[in-house]
Amino acid sequence: MGTPAVRALLLAQQEEIEQLRAQLTALATELANLRERIGSSSRNSSKPPSSNGPGFKPLERRKGNGRKRGGQPGHPGAGPELLPMERVDEVLEHHPDACRRCGTLLQGEDPAPLPHQVIEIPPIMPVVIEHRLHRLVCPCCSTSTCATVPADVEATRYGPKLSALVGLLGSAFPLSFSMTQALLDQLLGVEISCGSIATIRRGLSGELEQPMHQAIAFARQQPVVYVDETSAPCPATMKLAGSVFAVA
Repeated sequence: MGTPAVRALLLAQQEEIEQLRAQLTALATELANLRERIGSSSRNSSKPPSSNGPGFKPLERRKGNGRKRGGQPGHPGAGPELLPMERVDEVLEHHPDACRRCGTLLQGEDPAPLPHQVIEIPPIMPVVIEHRLHRLVCPCCSTSTCATVPADVEATRYGPKLSALVGLLGSAFPLSFSMTQALLDQLLGVEISCGSIATIRRGLSGELEQPMHQAIAFARQQPVVYVDETSAPCPATMKLAGSVFAVA
């Protein structure tokens, strides 16, 4: 194995080689990132056109070939894709009454009729459930006892699905109180006050506050975040601003 001096020399050289390998890997990664930055533009990334350098040449418009826009003669065309039969709720058969040329009456069935599907929305009506709480008097001690609302029934006037929709309209589809009120009235026939909308959203914010904190904590523990080209906000802006749903 050699003398102690030789072994020490070999170990030192091995350590130096590992350090050089790490430096080489870091430099190669940095070089790849620089090349990607230099080559990125509004044409191949989400950067705005104003970020292009002075030497950037925009794409030249191709000269027209004289043909009109759209499908050309002889092109088979592509219409909307038909839904499978298990998604079809009703089938109506239509037969021609007479020959379109000579007027002879026609009878029979076409083994492969031409399908034409129409997608429609049924009338949307809210389901109103009334819970009647009876109060009865004990025949022994004359004490009156009133029934209570079952545990699986919402204590408020609005059910969980309607409450979830109110929260969705204030978050993923950020509508104002008045717009949410108008949409529920015109689309669903549900009359709701702006105060009730605020109460529902505050309740949802309280229920989602803990899961939101857990999601943020999980994201902060990941080795890579903000891999897209959007700017990363400072840690102070990642704190919850009081509630999940903005209550104006």
